Amino acid sequence: MNLNAVIEYGAVISAAIYGVLLAHRKGLDFVGVFAVAFVVSFGGGTLRDLFLDRTPLFWVANQHFAIMVFTLALAGTLFPRLAERLESWLAVPDALGLGLFTVMGTRYAMETDTPLFIAAILGVVTGAFGGVLGDVICNEIPRLFRPAPLYATCSFSGAWVYILTHRFLALPEDLCSLSAVITTVAFRLVAVKWAIQLPATGVPPEKG
Repeated sequence: MNLNAVIEYGAVISAAIYGVLLAHRKGLDFVGVFAVAFVVSFGGGTLRDLFLDRTPLFWVANQHFAIMVFTLALAGTLFPRLAERLESWLAVPDALGLGLFTVMGTRYAMETDTPLFIAAILGVVTGAFGGVLGDVICNEIPRLFRPAPLYATCSFSGAWVYILTHRFLALPEDLCSLSAVITTVAFRLVAVKWAIQLPATGVPPEKG
């Protein structure tokens, strides 16, 4: 199995675990757990494929990804104590999924000769928008749109590490991918640990 395949599997598994733990925190049943895990795993990649006119969608062409998410959602429902123990580690699969999906999105965009800035944006879409959809289902303001530890910024930085090492430094593909994943994951975990965030703009409305 080559590194690109490992990244795809790792991205789906990490995102699914994050989705399961997020749904468990909200006390959802199996259908809810599977729905959250599914959109977190495939939401960003689906948007990317639609923007790039890639058909069939990556998870439609590879049903084993959907089966993996279903299995993890079922396991999270059948073994709630395990999910409860892992909940404190929520930031880890979140960061891994962000980094792995960012690399996937950026790479796929570059393969279609997308302009570099747009390729970086699509890397962010792939990495971050599954989490946005998961937050919406869980009735939360998506962390992408509220003051919170850096998220999209970490993804955008990782995307540019991949672009620069691949296009301008011409490093081996595996090294480019690993560098981008490590950058994104480390940046995200540091941001969470030290609550690093962008300053909010404006003044929130007063509660009446």
